[in-house]
Order: sequence, then structure tokens, then C-alpha cells
Amino acid sequence: MVRRARRINRELAEVYPYAHPELDFRNPFELLVATVLSAQTTDLRVNQTTPALFAAYPTPEDMAAAVPEEMEELIRPTGFFRAKTKSLLGLSAALRDDFGGEVPGRLEDLVKLPGVGRKTANVVLGNAFGVPGITVDTHFGRLVRRWKWTDEEDPVKVEAVIADIFPKSEWTMLSHRVIFHGRRICHSRKPACGACPIAPLCPSYGEGETDPEKARKLLKYEMGGYPGQRLSPPPDFPGKPAPALGAV
Repeated sequence: MVRRARRINRELAEVYPYAHPELDFRNPFELLVATVLSAQTTDLRVNQTTPALFAAYPTPEDMAAAVPEEMEELIRPTGFFRAKTKSLLGLSAALRDDFGGEVPGRLEDLVKLPGVGRKTANVVLGNAFGVPGITVDTHFGRLVRRWKWTDEEDPVKVEAVIADIFPKSEWTMLSHRVIFHGRRICHSRKPACGACPIAPLCPSYGEGETDPEKARKLLKYEMGGYPGQRLSPPPDFPGKPAPALGAV
């Protein structure tokens, strides 16, 4: 299993050499806020919402002083906007009061912030600080179970199992590759098995559409010729930028 898992990771690295976090951000604070907002919604909707949010509140100090009702209106498109506003006000105040207005670079500090769990902390550590972390979101957990790397359901236990399979240096990019694959090809309800480049390695091949032509029609984002989730993708991203909020 370990040999197969590591080979899948190597194959995914060739399929997605451009894999990256799909949230737009320019600094650790923006990534932290965007990741909190991404709960129960798409990265696309977050990316369409954060430009106005960061224009209004560019720093933790600015955000901590925000009028709650005004912030709620700005982040309303991401859903659960009242709870998310409470989290953002709380974490911004904590950054201002306890960390000198800077996002801390340690997991034990990040998880103390309101609305920040291990998944969010690992996203920030891996992508803003270069500290290896495994991001166990719904896609990651679903795929590692589909590939029989683990049968654990609890994200913390999944993280521990996967950490034992792969060297620490691979953790962050492994997370991106698996999540990319889950969003583009290995969908939850109807995986595009017939268009999957790692099909020969997959113990669950056949759960989805195996006909190559039909499978290709299931591909999403750049794999299917559609825009990605970022309005400002990295320079090496081969797909189209996502449209701004309200754009046709």
C-alpha cells in the first residue's frame, strides 16, 4: 500500500506540476482569513468575496475594529456569515492583542485563534510559512479512503496516518495534488475513471464512468477547459482565471 501510495503521489506530481492553494492571498493574514471563510463554500466564492473585504480591512487591526453588521454584508456570499464574522473579529483581535498584529508561524499558536482548527492552521503554515503540513479537507479525506490508504474518518487520525506514509517534505504538495485531483477528476458522486491518469493504480477504479469519451465530459476546471477558482492564479497555471463576483 505504501509503495502504491507513493507512486500515486509521483504520478499526480506529473499531472499537476502547477498544483497550488486555490485561495487568492498576498500575505499570511489574507490566507488565514480566506481559509476561515472557505468553510462550507467554494474557494471560488471566497476569492470573489475577499477583494472587497481586504480593501475595507487590510490589517488585523482594521478588521478587529470592524462594525459586525458591515462585515457580515461583505462576506454574506460565503454563507454562515454571522458565525464567520464572529470568528474573523475574534481572530483579528487576538492577532492584534497577543501577536503584535502578525500571524504566528506555529501550529500551537494558530489553533488557539477563534475559528482556526488544524486544517486551517496547516494551510497557513504550508503556504504562507513553508512549514510542511497535511490539509485534510473533504476532498483529501475522500480520496485517501478511496485509494485505501486509510479507513479513518476523523481528520486528525487521517492526518496522522498519511504523515507516516510520506516524508515531511512532501506533505504540503501532496495535499495540493490530492485536492486538485478530487476537484477535477475524482469527484465524489461520479468520478471520471475513464479519463483518470492514475486509473491503473487505483483500487477503486470502476466506481465512476469508465468510458473515456463520457468520462472526459465530467472533467472540471482547467482539465475540462473551464476557469479555475482563483481570480489571480499563479503564472504557471494552465487554465483560465475565475470571473469576479457578478461578472457574466
